[in-house]
Amino acid sequence: MSKRLRLLLSALMVAALSVPQATALADVPPGTALDDPIPEKPTASGLSLTLREIAAFPKSEPIPAPTDQRLMRWARINNIGEIPDGTRRQFVNDLNGELYLLKNGRPEPYLNVAETFAPDFISGRGLGAGFGYVAFHPQFAKNGKFYTVHTEWGAALTSKTPDLTPQTDTRFHGVITEWTAANPKADTFSGTHREVLRLGFNGQVHGIQQIDFNPTAHPGDPDYGLLYVASGDGGRGSSTAEPQNLGTPQGKLLRIDPAGTNSANGRYGIPSGNPFVGKPGAIGEIYAYGMRDPHRFSWDPMTRKLYLGHIGEHAVEAVYEVRSGDNLGWSEREGAFEFRKDDRCHLYTLPADDAQFGYTYPVAAYDHDPPPGHSCTADSGHAIAGGFVYRGLRLPLLFGKYVFGDIVDGRVFFTLAAQMRQERLPERATIYEPKLFDSTGKQVTMRDLAGDTRVDLRFGRDGAGELYLLSKANGKIWKITDARMGPR
Repeated sequence: MSKRLRLLLSALMVAALSVPQATALADVPPGTALDDPIPEKPTASGLSLTLREIAAFPKSEPIPAPTDQRLMRWARINNIGEIPDGTRRQFVNDLNGELYLLKNGRPEPYLNVAETFAPDFISGRGLGAGFGYVAFHPQFAKNGKFYTVHTEWGAALTSKTPDLTPQTDTRFHGVITEWTAANPKADTFSGTHREVLRLGFNGQVHGIQQIDFNPTAHPGDPDYGLLYVASGDGGRGSSTAEPQNLGTPQGKLLRIDPAGTNSANGRYGIPSGNPFVGKPGAIGEIYAYGMRDPHRFSWDPMTRKLYLGHIGEHAVEAVYEVRSGDNLGWSEREGAFEFRKDDRCHLYTLPADDAQFGYTYPVAAYDHDPPPGHSCTADSGHAIAGGFVYRGLRLPLLFGKYVFGDIVDGRVFFTLAAQMRQERLPERATIYEPKLFDSTGKQVTMRDLAGDTRVDLRFGRDGAGELYLLSKANGKIWKITDARMGPR
C-alpha cells in the first residue's frame, strides 16, 4: 500500500468517527437577541502536535513609532512560504518592511520594501499596516516576477490617486507592486518594479490583508496566474453597507490578472470568468463579497477548495468555503447571525425569510466568550488566524485536517476538511483543540513559546505541505514535526 493511500485511509477513519456540529440554536425563534451565539466550544482532542523552533528573526521597528502598544512586537513576521521554483528556498515578510529568505534557519535580507517606498511607507499605525504579504508568481523561475502589498500615507494621499473607488476621507492606501528580478536565482533582489493596483481606505484597519496565487491551478487552467486580493472594509462595514456594494473594492475578495491590461488603469487584467463582469454597476475585479476582514485564505491541495478565515466584529470568528460570486453577508450578517448596526451588544438569529438573500455561511466558527462583566462594545481579544489543510506526507494523523488558530491568545485548532463543505450547511465542522508539545516533549501553549500573553499567531506552509506557526511577539517560527494520538 502506498504512503499516500495510507494517509488517505487514516484521514477517512478519523472522519468516520466525527460528527459535525449541529446548530444548537436551531429551535430559537427568528430575530432573537443572543448573548452567546455559538454555545459549542472547541472540543479537546487526543491529538498532540510537536513544535520545533526553526528560526528567530531580528528585532524590527514600526514606521513611525507606534502609539498602539499592540504594534510593539519583536518582529512583525506575517507569513512563511516557499518560492515555487524548485529550490526549496523559504521566504518570510516582516510588516515593518523587510523581505527575508531563510538559509539554514538564518533569515537573510532579500528586499527592503520600506526603504523602496519611503517616506510614504507606513507600518506604525493600524494592526495590518506595513509590508503585509508577498506572492511569488508560479513561473517565477522563468519570469522572475513576484508581488507585494504595502500601505502608504502622508504625501501619497494627495500626490497619488487610488484605482477603483476609494473610501471617503481616505487615510491610507493599500498598494500592490509587481517586482521583476533580474536573476531569479539570486539571494538578494536586483531588478525593477511597477505599481499594479492602489486602493484607498478610510481607516487604518482592514486594508489589503493577503495576495496570493492559487497553487492548485496548473498551466491551461483558467485560474492559473491570477492574483487573489483580500480587501477589507477599512473599518467602515459596521456603520455602512459598503461591503455589500458591488461598485466598490472594499470588503471583497478580488481576482485580477497581473499580465493583463483591460483594467481601468491598464496595469492589470480583469478575468472574463469573474462572476460580476458585465453586471451593471459592479466592478469586474470582484470574485466574492460581503466581508469585514478577510484575513487569510488558502486552497486545499487535494479538493482545490478555497477556505477563508474571516475576523468578526462582535463575536464570531469564522472559516468559509468560498466560491465564485459568494456573498458572506457582512455587514447584514456576522457569521450565521443577523448583525444590527443599532445594537452593538447582540447578534440575532436569522430572520424567517433569510433564504431569499442567498448569503453564504461559515463551515466552521467559534465565538469570543468574553469574561463576566466585560463591556459588550469593547474588544474581547480574539481574532481568527486562518490556516491550511494538511496534505503533506510526514504526518498521517494530521492528513485532511484544516489547522488554524486565534491570533491573540494563540490557541491552535483543527477541523476535518471533509466536514467543511457548503453542502453541509447549516451544520458546521466540529472544531478540535490539540495538545502542543515542544521538541523536548514538554507540554506547552503558544503563549509559553511566544513568551507573551498576546501571541500574534500566524500559519504558513511549504512546498511539501508541511505546516509552520509564527509569532510576532518574539519573532520566532516553529514547524509541526510530529502528530500523534494518546498520552505521551
